Amino acid sequence: QVQAVETGGGSVQAGGSLRLSCVVSGYIGNTNCWGWFREAPGKEREAVAGIYLSGGGTVYAESVKGRFKISQDISKQSVYLEMNSLTPEDSARYHCATAGYCGTGEKTLIRYLGIWGVGTLVTVSS
Repeated sequence: QVQAVETGGGSVQAGGSLRLSCVVSGYIGNTNCWGWFREAPGKEREAVAGIYLSGGGTVYAESVKGRFKISQDISKQSVYLEMNSLTPEDSARYHCATAGYCGTGEKTLIRYLGIWGVGTLVTVSS
């Protein structure tokens, strides 16, 4: 059974940084890409970043480009999200997920979700 466990969330002030980590256990040989999405009260679920296991190609939401960086360590079955220049608008629960496709626009990983974890909470104060 494939499971994802996220860590690294917390409370920071605006302008601060956090690094989220996710370990995916179980067989991931059929996984095409994985990444992060976030959920905040009163807001739509938003795909934040995705990365392809083969080749390492990445995609980012426009709202985080230039501030967030996704990376992976396939040998550890782990994916990471480095978040810099955080703003209160980044406050959300961040979930790690596997997906069949990681794109942009109408084709973000949210549309092609495989499994995802319970998430880790990020709170950014002004």
